[in-house]
Amino acid sequence: MFAYEIHRMNHAQLVREAAAQRLSRVAAEAAGATRGLRRLGRRSGGQDPEGRVSGDGRGRFVRAA
Repeated sequence: MFAYEIHRMNHAQLVREAAAQRLSRVAAEAAGATRGLRRLGRRSGGQDPEGRVSGDGRGRFVRAA
């Protein structure tokens, strides 16, 4: 019975650690999403996003919407 109690305590600890890791990952993704949106707004500063694609000069354009 003692081994079973230790197993249950270990299982409960692992469940708590997994929940903490999930929470930290969600928080990091939320922080990264807002940072990415700010970066996207800064990057497009006055440039047309549907412009020419730079490359080997064969006149390729971006895909139309």
